[in-house]
Amino acid sequence: MAQVIRMPRLSDTMEEGVIVEWLKKEGDQVEPGDVLAEVETDKATMELENYHEGYLLHIGVKEGPVPVNGILAVIGDKGEDYKAALEAAKTESDDATPAEEASSNGVSQETQQPVQPEVSHDTPSPAPAQSTTVVSTISDDRIKASPLAKKMAQDRGINLNQVQGSGDQGRIVKQDILDYKEASVPTSPSMTISRESQEIPVSQMRKVIARRLSESKFGAPHFYVTVEINMDEAIRTRGQLNETAPPKISFNDMVVKAVALALRKHPSVNSSWLGDKIRINGDINIGVAVAVPEGLLVPVIRNADFKSFAQINEEVKQLAELARAKKLQPEQMQGNTFTISNLGMFDVDEFTAIINPPDSCILAIGSIVQKPIVKNGNIVVGNLMKVTLSSDHRVVDGATGAQFLQTLRSLLESPVRMLL
Repeated sequence: MAQVIRMPRLSDTMEEGVIVEWLKKEGDQVEPGDVLAEVETDKATMELENYHEGYLLHIGVKEGPVPVNGILAVIGDKGEDYKAALEAAKTESDDATPAEEASSNGVSQETQQPVQPEVSHDTPSPAPAQSTTVVSTISDDRIKASPLAKKMAQDRGINLNQVQGSGDQGRIVKQDILDYKEASVPTSPSMTISRESQEIPVSQMRKVIARRLSESKFGAPHFYVTVEINMDEAIRTRGQLNETAPPKISFNDMVVKAVALALRKHPSVNSSWLGDKIRINGDINIGVAVAVPEGLLVPVIRNADFKSFAQINEEVKQLAELARAKKLQPEQMQGNTFTISNLGMFDVDEFTAIINPPDSCILAIGSIVQKPIVKNGNIVVGNLMKVTLSSDHRVVDGATGAQFLQTLRSLLESPVRMLL
């Protein structure tokens, strides 16, 4: 019997997926486990795995966007008349209500939550009741190339636009990358080089980030409070800890722990704006922004106030690696109650960050800079770090944000208190 393959809903905010490339052709025999196509979601480009045995009788959309629950393909017996099943599926799609469409993809309207910006935190949805599932992530490049060729090109810094493919329909394969030699352009002081502009398609992830950041920035009244923290004791304590036991604790680990403990003392900062009510979150779950080529992802450290420096360090490392490899699961990016964005490793002194809904606050961390300070009546060199709290004024007032930062500063300037 012919099986109609539909576009699954892979997150609560996903409205469409983009067919990047079909890896099977109409008429090809397919088996369970075969990868049918590359599909770009709002999180990554992923391989779509087949779960039926038969032949690929029909491809509905060769390339481009397909709405959630839209028809992708039909699989059935060789030579089978699939048109009746296809027409029935189209009629079913036309008659489906939004609630039915969400239900058919394993998502209840009552449980849908908005995507969170800067890194898109989607509330996870159950696996869609379709014949496909996402099995692994791959490169987001739309150029016709095998996943291995894309990976080799990325590792070698090769622009795939400059590679001539030798595979089917000009598809770039491994050997094309091995054979590629970058053309050298002779230059001279008097020579003018004209370079072509490049237009890059906006990925699903970037679309969601743009939409949610705009909603946050222009929908929530932001205000900003900046303080400077003396990190002398934090540097000394970190050195002592790293001398005695692995893993090597980072300043970011100390900041995460200090923020969690400060939120315990100031629960109103650990809150969410829900329109007609404010939720004071019971758990303290810290989202840590991680930069990826397509934007930002925010894995979440749950119950951070109960975790040690070492536990936070290990969890942040694992989640950051998964984020950069595009292997984070939706549940690892949901449930945050406060977010930290740290650009200190890029020698950024200070900056302001956009709030990550449904959080009411986000903390921007700058680098540790040596400056002259007055200590005990003498001018000495101090190690100072600026942090800026962005707050939603509908939830957090200026005095509340300032008191939270005072507690945070006292913890980082006397980090031994966090070890008790």
